[in-house]
Amino acid sequence: MIRAIIVTMAFDQATAPKRQRSNNRRGRAMKTGKDEAGTRRLIRMEPAGPVLRLAVGGVWALSDGLTDPATVGEALGAGGIDTLAVRCEGLERADSALMVYLTALHDLAAAAGVRFDVSGVDAGISALVALARAVPEQAGTGHVTESVARIDRVGSKALAAAREVNSQIQFYGELALSFGRLFTGRARLRWRDVLEVLEESGPRSLLIVTVIGGLIGMILAFIGAVQLRRFGAGIYVADLVGLAMAREMAAVMTGIVIAGKTGAAFAARIGTMQANEEVDALITLGISPIDFLVLPRVIGLALMMPLLYFYACGVGLAGGMLIGTTVLDLSPTEYWQQTQHALHPIQFMIGLGKSVVFGALVAIAGCMRGIRCGRSAAAVGEATTSAVVTGILYIIITDAIFAVLLEIYGL
Repeated sequence: MIRAIIVTMAFDQATAPKRQRSNNRRGRAMKTGKDEAGTRRLIRMEPAGPVLRLAVGGVWALSDGLTDPATVGEALGAGGIDTLAVRCEGLERADSALMVYLTALHDLAAAAGVRFDVSGVDAGISALVALARAVPEQAGTGHVTESVARIDRVGSKALAAAREVNSQIQFYGELALSFGRLFTGRARLRWRDVLEVLEESGPRSLLIVTVIGGLIGMILAFIGAVQLRRFGAGIYVADLVGLAMAREMAAVMTGIVIAGKTGAAFAARIGTMQANEEVDALITLGISPIDFLVLPRVIGLALMMPLLYFYACGVGLAGGMLIGTTVLDLSPTEYWQQTQHALHPIQFMIGLGKSVVFGALVAIAGCMRGIRCGRSAAAVGEATTSAVVTGILYIIITDAIFAVLLEIYGL
């Protein structure tokens, strides 16, 4: 543990390790003054028969880089040495750079079968070196075969997916119980929170809904005009735009916009409360976070989405009319009469039902990711991103289910 901390500190703080090398051979003293790295370190090697004495001194700072013990390794590799004795001589200041160097010398001595003597070093430093090498790494603990690693990754992902499914089921169950308490008058929520959600997801979203809805209507009309006028059926662009906006695009695109705007805001706000332990405070006070935080947002967004849906329909139809009157030279009256002929109340009822479901799902996704958020700022960001992705995924899957059911019932 200590060794890992020391080495991590050294390499995290050293900007670019600058190694100093020497061509001194065994039997010659080596003295290093101020080198090109700007460091002032003293390393003197004194062979004395079977004992290789090494004196270190000067200033050992991580800002000056790390020192390579290659010269000492060459001397040990030459043979005839049974002890490497290190002592401090004129040591002015030292940080983890000296510890990294001494730890490397310890490894070199162990590899050469030489005894490592640090009795001449400060007692605190020598104790840290001994502690860093007190428990050697066991054989085989650092080696994992590729097949085992791959199986481990697959298993980990499968377990993570199972935990995610279990977490979502638990959240849905708690939300269902919360709605049960709401219908029986026992839910503890503030209705002013519902009004705040209505304001946040409604009037503040009109601009982006206007842009998206209008452009979608214009795109649908333009694509239809390019194809249908080849057959002299340009008038049916009104049918294409009207049916697409009423049944699908208005509800789906509005839901996606709200998922990216309001759903993300729900996740960020509740996630921040989770990180600040405000959700734990609610639980301590005996207040259900689902009742107090989730229920108002689900109700508010489910109520506001139908209004945004009708607004997006109107904007989309206006965008389609703009293309129909300019590209196809249709009169506004003719285009509007064809749109009325193509649309029936059932088309709007289908889109209305989708919008309510999409709004509830977006709110559920945002609140669920916020409630399940971790305790850090990074976790809040991940929860926000996940809320947007989850909300859009819910919308697409639910829309596909709607399409199958409507086809089965002939709608």
